[in-house]
Amino acid sequence: MSLTVLQVIPELDAGGAERTTVDIAKAIVAAGGRALVASQGGRLERELRDAGGELVRLDVKSKSPATIWANARKLADLIRAENVDVVHARSRAPAWSALRAARDAKRPFVTTYHGTYNAKTRLKRWYNSVMARGDVVIANSRFIAERIRAEHKIADDRIVVIPRGADLEVFDRRRIEPERIAALRADWRAGVEGEKFVILLPGRLTRWKGQAVAIEALAGLSDLAETPPVLVMVGDEQGRDGYRAELERLAEDRLVADKVRFPGHCDDMPAAYACADLVLSTSVEPEAFGRVAVEAQIMGRLVVASDHGGARETVVDGQGGWRAPPGDAAALAGAIRRIAAMSPDDRFAAGQRGAARTRREFSVEAMQTATLSVYERVLREAR
Repeated sequence: MSLTVLQVIPELDAGGAERTTVDIAKAIVAAGGRALVASQGGRLERELRDAGGELVRLDVKSKSPATIWANARKLADLIRAENVDVVHARSRAPAWSALRAARDAKRPFVTTYHGTYNAKTRLKRWYNSVMARGDVVIANSRFIAERIRAEHKIADDRIVVIPRGADLEVFDRRRIEPERIAALRADWRAGVEGEKFVILLPGRLTRWKGQAVAIEALAGLSDLAETPPVLVMVGDEQGRDGYRAELERLAEDRLVADKVRFPGHCDDMPAAYACADLVLSTSVEPEAFGRVAVEAQIMGRLVVASDHGGARETVVDGQGGWRAPPGDAAALAGAIRRIAAMSPDDRFAAGQRGAARTRREFSVEAMQTATLSVYERVLREAR
């Protein structure tokens, strides 16, 4: 398939949408095409380049109407100059620019609805609606597909559900060298394997990710004395110094400050999962998909996730994970306590059941194949 696809996304940092952008760029190049990405860049630039993708540096993060309008003209010029076949937008502000550019250049326009995009006003609902204006709208979970139908009333045949996929080779416990695990354990002050019960909570430090709920749950686990728990909250602060300080005060107030770690961004998430005895996804608002739960389970790690949103599709009770009511610290503590009480053999067996299911249902290859099929469809319909 020799085609040129322009993906448009604000940044190339550590989020799920950004990771998916690189994964799809790799698939486009592998299929014989060109993968352009309009973005202001970020940590994943090198991975994009290694995948054969081409970064077009552009400030598409700005929500300024003037900038959005100017970016539309720049993108239209780029589409014509590079003979772009399909335009794929992955975030709202740049999607408005990309929509105008694609229509001006008469190219198919695809969107991926990566988030829940809450709206309390008519203006915000209109702003969000750009993500439902693609010739095909990709939903990354059945939960999001239902939300698109309810919010935007678009025809079912324009919505395609493509779950996010994880790289089964990258997230393979057998490929993680002991040195990588030892380095992270030392950084986290988590001791050697078996010395502490390591609870990993990945995700940027923002209130809706539920880090406070995890700290409250940790405070209810004082009975786990034989293998004391350590809560490692891996993720960027993204300028939210006040929120981190709030979490630190909460840990001090609950007398668990010595059991909580804030290591910041982690460049080696496979090793981070390998270090963990348990992985949490404690979001108090529904996750559109929730790649943490999938990545952790693929590596055979047990997961406790909030019982809403995409987690209901990625986490099955007893098969590598359990779900707990969102925001309920007591219920979360109870789930953690039950898992900590399991024998190592029982934990391993449950983790293997989760790994088998998630490897089958959520591979990056399946996501890539389905997305390339969407590109073929919109080109066929455009002709």
